[in-house]
This record gives sequence, structure tokens and C-alpha cells, in this order.
Amino acid sequence: MTTILNIQSTVESGGEPGMLGMTLHPDFENTPLVYVVYNFLPSGGFTPAERLVSYEWNGTELVNEVILLDNIPGGGIHNGSRLLMMEDMTILMSTGDRGSGDLSQDLNSLNGKILRLNLDGSIPTDNPYENSYVYSYGHRNPQGLCHGPNGLVYSSEHGAQQSDELNIIAPMRNYGWPFVEGQCNTTAEMNFCESNNVIEPIRDWSPCPAVNGIDYYSHPAIPEWNNSILMAVLGGLGGGLQRISVMHMDNGGTVVEEEEQFFTDFGRLRDLCINPHNGAIYFATNGGSYPGSGPNRIVEYANLDYVMDTMMVDTMDIDTTMMNTQILAPTKTQFIKVYPNPVKGQANLLFSENFIGKTYEIISYTGQLIERGNIQNTEINLNVENYTTGWYYLKATNENGTITKSILIE
Repeated sequence: MTTILNIQSTVESGGEPGMLGMTLHPDFENTPLVYVVYNFLPSGGFTPAERLVSYEWNGTELVNEVILLDNIPGGGIHNGSRLLMMEDMTILMSTGDRGSGDLSQDLNSLNGKILRLNLDGSIPTDNPYENSYVYSYGHRNPQGLCHGPNGLVYSSEHGAQQSDELNIIAPMRNYGWPFVEGQCNTTAEMNFCESNNVIEPIRDWSPCPAVNGIDYYSHPAIPEWNNSILMAVLGGLGGGLQRISVMHMDNGGTVVEEEEQFFTDFGRLRDLCINPHNGAIYFATNGGSYPGSGPNRIVEYANLDYVMDTMMVDTMDIDTTMMNTQILAPTKTQFIKVYPNPVKGQANLLFSENFIGKTYEIISYTGQLIERGNIQNTEINLNVENYTTGWYYLKATNENGTITKSILIE
């Protein structure tokens, strides 16, 4: 291993802060710049802040740090951050709410946002809000960004006790936090969503498995994964849910048709990337317990039988043209719903037809199985009068994957 940059004395790394995101200049061969976002302690301060910088690659090391965006308020938790280089020579940068959810809805704050910057750190003149870095808002702690087909941008986002999310990012759109977790499925959430132009996630998970880095797979080396989002999953605070999720998408890239899970025995998985030449994936391990305990390794997974065909390079490119139109929440091919929610006494469970003949489970947030039943109709009446007040989740699985829905019993 060769060290090309050591800023350990600068980076604040206790708990969740640290060196967070990295991306390369789109014309790296002629402009060898590396962009990095990290936490640091301001002089005389005790609370971490966050900055975006660039370094020059001189062939052996990274040199000449230039600060592009400085002193974004940070915290001991929820700092984000991921970077995504756009085709129009701008950068998307995710920021967390630093543990203060109200900041996510405040357009004067840079926390709980997806930001958009020029490569020199200035504000693009065509940003959705004048003289503002803010591109989208209402985020809790997004720690995954990637391109998809048809100009789509995906983001993975940590939920609280429920509803980790996979989102499609669009400019000037609200993603709901802290007033909405996951889908708009309580009375208060539906009212807020209708009034505030909220986009619902295309996938959510409860309890939270702690979703992280994502990338889009479109390569002939592993054809079974083509047209899929690959996602590193840390496994939740209690562990046991760690994996690489392979989410097979519809042709438009707006619907998760199936989720498969791989690499469940490597501990917490922090991030991943794809080799554009041979189609191999690389994922970073982060130990067995929160917030990271080692061993910290980079693992390569490759199809050793694949022989790269240089004539196929053009077909492997993903169209990353950014869409200027607003993206509406896609139609879902399958669903489960609960109403009313919160619930008193009786709950109605709704299932799409492809769940008929399958099994549903009601599970407490401590992991205890409370009830199991067969899905014989698309609507089931559930008596919850004997349930203890608190959060539960409804879980159902079919050939297309598993869906969970959080339920609050009052």
C-alpha cells in the first residue's frame, strides 16, 4: 500500500465525522484534480465543521489543497457526505442534518441538503435557488449518490428508527425530513407531502439496515446485475443486516423490481465502486460494530472469465445528462399499505395482488415476531387492541423481493 495523502492531523475522526466523499475531475487526464470532503475542528472550536477541497495529482501524491467550500456546520453525527461529478461540470454534494432535523427544511442552511457547485466552488447561475448552493432539501443523512439511466440521479439516505430510503434526486424538491419518514402514509405526512411538493422514495426499509454507498451497474462482465443499483449496507445498529443489495430496476430506472442480497459475511459494508473496464466491484468493509471497528479492507469481486472487448466501451457508458424537468414519484408495481396510521384498535392492511398466497408478519422494533398470517385477499383487517403502544413494522415477501411498512400503535 502506498500513501498518497496524509491529513490525519487535520481531519476530525471521532465517532461519525471523518474523510467522507471523493470524486475525480471529469477530464482527469488533462486536469488531474481530486475532490474530497472531510470534517475538521475549527481553530479554538469543539464542534466539527465540514469542507470541500481539491488536490492536484502530481503522479506520486496529492498536493496543493484548495478549499472550495468551507465551514459547513457539522456535528458528531449526520455529516453526510458523498460527491457526484455531473456531465455539465458541476458537483453534487450531500450534507446531513448534523442531528438537528429542523435544518433540513431551512433553505438558508446548508445542512440536510443536496448541494450543487461549480468545480471552482462557486454557485452555478442556473441553480434552482438564486445565490444558493441548495439543489434539493428535506434530507436526513444521505450517504450515497450515483448516476443512473435517462439522466437520473439516485441517493441512499439513513432513516431514524424506520425508513432508510432510496431516492431519485430532482432540483427544488423536498424529501420530507423531519416531517416525513419513508412513504407519505400517515395523516400528518400526507398533509405535509401534499403541501410541500415532497418526493417519496422509490424504496424504503424498516427497521433501518443503514444504507450507504451506491453505484449503478451496466456492464457485460456480470450480466445478471445489469440495470441494477448496487448498495453497500452497514447492517443497522444491532448488526445482522449487512450486505451488498443488488436492486434490479425497470427499463426506466424508476422502479425497483427485485432486491437480491450478497456478501453478508464481511461485516459492515461502507461503500462500493465499479471498475468501468472489467466490471469488477470493490467494496469497503468497516468492522463488525458501530461506528466502525476494523478490519477495514477493500474487497474485489470480479468475473475472472470475462475478457474485455474494447469495441464495447461505448455501450457501457451511462447517459448522465441531468434532467431539468421535475421528476414525479413513479408508479409502483407492488405495494403494501396500512391505514389508518397511527392505528387505534383496528388496522387495514392493503397488498398488491402479487402478494396473494404469500405470508405477512408483524414484527416489533425489538425484533420480536408478534403475528404471522396468510395473505388471501388484497385487504386484511387486523385487530391490534392487545398490542403494546409503540412502533411495529409489517413485512411481506414475494418473488420480487421484500417490502416493509412501519406502523405506529397508539
